[in-house]
Amino acid sequence: MLEPCVPVVLLRIDPNPFHHGTLGAVRSLGRCGVEVHVAAESDRSPVARSRFVSQMHPPPPPGAPLSEIAASLRRTAARIGRPAVLIPMDDAGAIAVSRLREELSGTFLLPEQPGDLAEHVADKARLPELCRGVGIAHPATVLPRDEQEAAAAIGELGPPVVAKWSRPWLLPPDAGLRSTCLISTPQEARSLYRRGLGTGSTLLLQKHLAAGGGDWFFHGYVDRLGRLHGGGAGSKHQAWPRGAGLTAVGRWAPVPELRAVVERLVGELRYRGIFDIDFRVDPESGRYCLLDFNPRPGAQFRLFADGNGLDVVRAQYLDLTEQPLPAGHALPGRTFVVENYAPLTALKALLTSALPDQRRSSLREFAWHAQDDPAPARNMAAEWSRHAARRLLRRSAPTPGAAPPGHRTEPAVPARTTPAERKASC
Repeated sequence: MLEPCVPVVLLRIDPNPFHHGTLGAVRSLGRCGVEVHVAAESDRSPVARSRFVSQMHPPPPPGAPLSEIAASLRRTAARIGRPAVLIPMDDAGAIAVSRLREELSGTFLLPEQPGDLAEHVADKARLPELCRGVGIAHPATVLPRDEQEAAAAIGELGPPVVAKWSRPWLLPPDAGLRSTCLISTPQEARSLYRRGLGTGSTLLLQKHLAAGGGDWFFHGYVDRLGRLHGGGAGSKHQAWPRGAGLTAVGRWAPVPELRAVVERLVGELRYRGIFDIDFRVDPESGRYCLLDFNPRPGAQFRLFADGNGLDVVRAQYLDLTEQPLPAGHALPGRTFVVENYAPLTALKALLTSALPDQRRSSLREFAWHAQDDPAPARNMAAEWSRHAARRLLRRSAPTPGAAPPGHRTEPAVPARTTPAERKASC
């Protein structure tokens, strides 16, 4: 469907080795004959095992300044030796590339977008104001200024509350902080607020909308003329972690009302490039509430590979290399399954995919398993087992100074003190 006239570089600064969205982009473009380069962590990464990867390159380190990211990308470009389409696969990369657009434009092909727009839409603390400006619903959100306000927000919003970080790409990898989670007590809110101090990311507490009204996402690519391509609306059938996590099982379900909301939003912003927006229906008002705006491909973007073979990364490649984009051909009911987060669903789907039904296979895609590229799935299964074992070992490790299992600790006998000593100790 496209002429593989120039290479592509997929950039991921986040060191997550199990990022299936990167593998999806590798396969999508590699199957069209495009020379695919990946600037991402390759140790223990199943993505590096894909037969569609031309070359892995060292990525900029997490938290690197713009100058270091630019230097790293220039080194990658020098190895390739000719201009390439550059597609960031995480928020940190998308924001850096957007801000460096003028500097990188002679080396890479990039969408024409204002330098601060990616950071503006990705910052969750700025979303309520952005939504008000374009008339789109957004859940009630509190940005606490101290521990007391964080604790009070639990009662104000009503437990459980969604806890988010305004700029999750700034969270230190060793902080143990999830970008999104559910909390229910003032103590949890205080603890999260304390742990976030000094990370460069502000804690947000947001009203939890029950999933009964629908958990939705919308992916797309906006071309140079502001036209929408290569995506659609999908419903989240399973999430990991449950209730406030990534899509483990998704289904393509076109919703004209939601598409109209998205077209108005990207039009008002004059947004260009790939995006992934999360919505949830407010059960009280029935309106679609915008939860997150990610200025890069969503990990499940391959759900929207349509009847003409178009998805968001192919749309960007075609647009930036000035090739015509085919008309959209939606495949309602198409599903996407992430095996390591929805193993039972994946097993059932894999068993049924062996049946001789071509239409069924065209309406389903797995994050890792692919008959024409089996190595990543095998490597993921092995690495995921090791990853799970390491987590179990960490959880079962005794706390330093704690008594061994089965050991009975005798109560301490209080020492005798004088009245003066007791008064001094109060």
